[in-house]
Amino acid sequence: MAKMNEKITAVSKGMKTEGVSGEHKVVIDEPAKMGGTDEGANPLATLLVSLAGCENAIANFVAKEMEFDLQGIDFEIEGELDPRGMMGEEGVRPYFQKVTVNATVHTSESEDRLAQFQETIDSRCPVYTTLKAADVEMIPNWVKA
Repeated sequence: MAKMNEKITAVSKGMKTEGVSGEHKVVIDEPAKMGGTDEGANPLATLLVSLAGCENAIANFVAKEMEFDLQGIDFEIEGELDPRGMMGEEGVRPYFQKVTVNATVHTSESEDRLAQFQETIDSRCPVYTTLKAADVEMIPNWVKA
């Protein structure tokens, strides 16, 4: 398989950034209390939405391969960080220390198959593995609906 490249363009003004990927626009902003206009989710929340979207895409690939009955996944993802890092304090890393992925999977499959499904997805999801490689503590909690 040939290499894949992702490319976006972005225009920023103040705290707001409008990114374009193909025909799709993504708006990232900060709330007013952080100096933004609140026209989009903040960058960290956007990263967590990307994680949910990536896990879901990989889940659909894996479901076909495993013949897994995937009817849908509901995600609630929480990232924890010390804001002093992004504000410039030495010795405090500016990115997530911990990310908890609560996934509710709509399926008729067994708990064992669900566990195998989740482990396969987490090992292949580019966003999940990028966070893990950055030494973010990843906590996957996958349950049946």
